[in-house]
Amino acid sequence: MKLLQLDLQFFAGEKTEKATPKKRQDTRKKGQTAKSQDVNTAISLLSVFGFLMFFSSNIGQVVIDIFHKTFGQYMLMDLTAENLHQIGLDLILGVAVLLGPIMLVALVAGLGANLLQVGFLFTAEPMKPKLEKIDPIKGFKRIFSIRAIVELLKSILKIGFVGFITFLVLWLRIDEVLILSHKSVPSALKTIGSLTLQMGISASIALLFLSLFDYLYQRYDFEKNIRMSKQDVKDEFKNMEGDPLIKSKIKQKQREMAMARMMEEVPKADVVITNPTHYAIALKYDEEKADAPVVVAKGIDFMAQKIKRVAKEHQVVLVENRPLAQALYKQTNIGDAIPDEFFKAVAEILAYVYRIKHKI
Repeated sequence: MKLLQLDLQFFAGEKTEKATPKKRQDTRKKGQTAKSQDVNTAISLLSVFGFLMFFSSNIGQVVIDIFHKTFGQYMLMDLTAENLHQIGLDLILGVAVLLGPIMLVALVAGLGANLLQVGFLFTAEPMKPKLEKIDPIKGFKRIFSIRAIVELLKSILKIGFVGFITFLVLWLRIDEVLILSHKSVPSALKTIGSLTLQMGISASIALLFLSLFDYLYQRYDFEKNIRMSKQDVKDEFKNMEGDPLIKSKIKQKQREMAMARMMEEVPKADVVITNPTHYAIALKYDEEKADAPVVVAKGIDFMAQKIKRVAKEHQVVLVENRPLAQALYKQTNIGDAIPDEFFKAVAEILAYVYRIKHKI
């Protein structure tokens, strides 16, 4: 018997269930999402090399201007504090013009890649200090875990694949590489720049291709890590059920559904007895199903007005009888047959309603 209980506890604690929406939301708040860093790297590299391909001439002109000023203007200036200050400002401005657009493109591409994978998410939870991060035992476990082996294999695959692509680009243009020493400096620089861009774009596309598989693996690993046991699901449901806010929302939803069902029955009623302003009771009499008329809808104030409006729209007769309306509202619930003491009064009203309908 004890062995059976232990087996049941084991299976109850085994994480075999998919994460609930609440678990996913809580995990997301902690900054834990399915995301591949390789996707960010590949998109950023591809964006930067694409930018360089279209604006390389402008960037080259900026570099030439910096060298021209450095060796043609600054070398001839006197070494004074004012001149050094001016040279420093010019160089900083030149480097900013040179690297600023490239860094901006990389930043936008990185943000776009993150938004593409996880959407908009801001949380400071991952930055909070945790003692478990400096635990040497857990550190060794992370180093020698299955995930670490997978990451090592991924790195070897990326290096091999990207290396092969770059080698292939060089091999296809080996004739140009071999005659670089015979070219003029501008022509050689142009060839080197073209080779660099071609290798960079090819390597970025290759890395993007590999990153798609890495993203699928990260999704699988994330789903596996957030799985829940049957007991976890039960505990979460109990906690949610005990939340007063959730309870009130559930009750409100139930009231709305019950109200909607009640209003659907109003057009089927034979008569609506009114107060006339504060009460409305809808009655239906089906002699084949019940021995007495049944209350299909009732309400006071706003709900009473709504019942009367629906009844008028569907040509259900309204009859004013204040004492009867108040008594039926207090003594009956929806779905109840009217009490015996109201038979006579209701019968007279129904007879009146049938006469009206017969005339119509």
